[in-house]
Amino acid sequence: MDLFEGLGNEFAPAKPSEPRGKKVRKKAAPPVVPTPPVTDVQQGRAGDAGPALPAVPLRDTLTLASFMHPQATREAVLGSARVAYEFKRGKRKTIGFVVGAEGLSVRAPRWVTLRDVDAAIQEKAGWILRKLLETQQRHARVEATRIDWKDGAEFPFMGETVVIRLDPKHGFASVGGTLDASDDGAGPRTLRLAVAQNAEASQIRDAAQAWLMRQARRLFIERLDHFAPRLGVRWQKLSLSNAATRWGSASADGSIRLNWRLIHFRLPVIDYVVAHELAHLRVMDHSQRFWDTVESVVPDYDLLRQQLKDEAVPRWS
Repeated sequence: MDLFEGLGNEFAPAKPSEPRGKKVRKKAAPPVVPTPPVTDVQQGRAGDAGPALPAVPLRDTLTLASFMHPQATREAVLGSARVAYEFKRGKRKTIGFVVGAEGLSVRAPRWVTLRDVDAAIQEKAGWILRKLLETQQRHARVEATRIDWKDGAEFPFMGETVVIRLDPKHGFASVGGTLDASDDGAGPRTLRLAVAQNAEASQIRDAAQAWLMRQARRLFIERLDHFAPRLGVRWQKLSLSNAATRWGSASADGSIRLNWRLIHFRLPVIDYVVAHELAHLRVMDHSQRFWDTVESVVPDYDLLRQQLKDEAVPRWS
């Protein structure tokens, strides 16, 4: 089972106001078309959407905000936005929506008509636009955290700010760097890397990443060993992931994959992800029994889960 908690992208400004003093004749609403049930989605629940947004006059579409999925094959006008989305059919019983880093993806059973798909999208328009906007805002936060790889660069390590200092005089033989305490006990800590002062940005980035991945592996093993006995499970293998859209996954054979970038977060958030994946070794779905299992070792998992979605992860590229 995979954990997708929002490493995501793209989006739409507010709907423009109508000109003062000019009345706009509203078109009659189209007839209601019955739609198949809609499933939950990866980054939220579609069932909490409000009523469908009103249709937009054709003359207004020239100024619509655009949400373009790179593999888009269809599009829809939802309120004040034009949404080009990826559409695929498959062996499933319901229409499903996923709003991810690239935009909106829609999945539908082979027997559902395009008319029904269009109606389902309009019905969930409010939810879709809200998720697209949230993804855009998250992307903006990530861009704001892009790291300028040089002496003095900063990034979060376990929720605290760390400042890079290039220190080629020391080899740091086995670890490539060392983390010092702050001078006054209150300011940011210093990560000294054995990198030349005239090193390329990519060399500094790679040295910092190597150090962080070593810290991540050490900490993840410690937390896996901490939670596994409490959940009554045994993990067999840990792999570090660099995935763009998932924080972790677990296999029935006891293999655990965790994204090394979790090391940017505070320990309680890391613990939530570790417990989440270990809980899948008992319950391989996201049923209520699964969440009860997570809650048994991380009582405030819901708050930590939201922090994982909301907090921006530094942009490394």
